[in-house]
This record gives sequence, structure tokens and C-alpha cells, in this order.
Amino acid sequence: MKEKSCSGAKAADRAAPVIAVEECKACGRCVRACPEGLLSMSKQFNRRGYRYAEYAGQGCTGCGLCFFSCPEPHALKVIRPERKQ
Repeated sequence: MKEKSCSGAKAADRAAPVIAVEECKACGRCVRACPEGLLSMSKQFNRRGYRYAEYAGQGCTGCGLCFFSCPEPHALKVIRPERKQ
């Protein structure tokens, strides 16, 4: 399954949403839920004919509001760096 995240960032370095492009149904809830305004709808279409959510590439705080607002199972997840104890 094709997923998109921030380019060049390691999962351990910073928080980032990971979007399963083929699962996204273009409802836009994650775009509206992001308090930082870092998600937008792509200009391209997935294989199902939907525009999919895209991440700007940096600035994610890892709050998870996009994940919790998404009605589609497995379409979006948020990776967060491990906290050092």
C-alpha cells in the first residue's frame, strides 16, 4: 500500500502523519482538524479516483487530531519520536 509522509525525515527524529494514499476518501476531516494547518488535499488522484490528504513535510506536533478525525480505518497514522526517559 502506498503511504506518504515527510520526505527525508526518520520516524525517530520527529512526529509526522503517514497517509495511506489508496485508503483516503477525500473527506477532508484531517485537513480541518490539523491545528497547525499542515495537511491539504492533493491535486492528484488515487487509484479509486479520490484526491488524498498530503502532509506539508515538517512542523507536525504529533497531537493525533488528524488520526482521530479520520473515519477511514488504516488511512492515516501518526508516528511520534520515542521520549527519552
